[in-house]
Amino acid sequence: LTDAPVILTILQNWVPRVSHYFDKEHYTYVGHQIVIQESIEYFGAVVWPGALALSQYLESNQEQFNLKDKKVLEIGAGTGLVSIVACILGAYVTATDLPEVLENLSYNISRNTENMNMHKPEVRKLVWGEGLNEDFPVSTHHYDFVLATDVVYHHTALEPLLATMVYFCKPGTVLLWANKFRFSTDYEFLEKLGTIFNTTILAEFPESNVKLLKATVREN
Repeated sequence: LTDAPVILTILQNWVPRVSHYFDKEHYTYVGHQIVIQESIEYFGAVVWPGALALSQYLESNQEQFNLKDKKVLEIGAGTGLVSIVACILGAYVTATDLPEVLENLSYNISRNTENMNMHKPEVRKLVWGEGLNEDFPVSTHHYDFVLATDVVYHHTALEPLLATMVYFCKPGTVLLWANKFRFSTDYEFLEKLGTIFNTTILAEFPESNVKLLKATVREN
């Protein structure tokens, strides 16, 4: 881990609710109002702090991470906020998650990008560690950026998650991972990631316990 991370605060950049629905949150990134429908039924259908942190960082560091016309894959896209921000920044986005999350994810992405002059995002099923070669063959699926937010918490799929990150991160790919660090398992995952990738902590959001990391493949 090189260089000291930037210490940041997640800005309160969502706007007051215009609607009376309790399941919709309004955010503003890159000059666009984004309306996100959440669902309390699934972990993946709620906006977690890592998504806010990465969205804010991508907006503020466009020179360092220029997404225009880049191929971007989000794993565990959840509500789609990060994918929508990446799309607004000009990326070719593929947003992926578990089958039960895709309906809400597709809804949020389509309603927030339908009237914009940008590359239309793709929404696809991805179960970590399963069917990667069949569904995303290496010969045709190379990504400039892999984005992940709050994908590490108490669940049993940490090994498949790591295998998925390894699968998609080829030489030249940048993995940006933002996560709220709460449990020893979070730090253990970070340690494992560091044994495989070159990792740098880009930013920390102490109030939210979020760290944002950049990881790249070690080239022999």
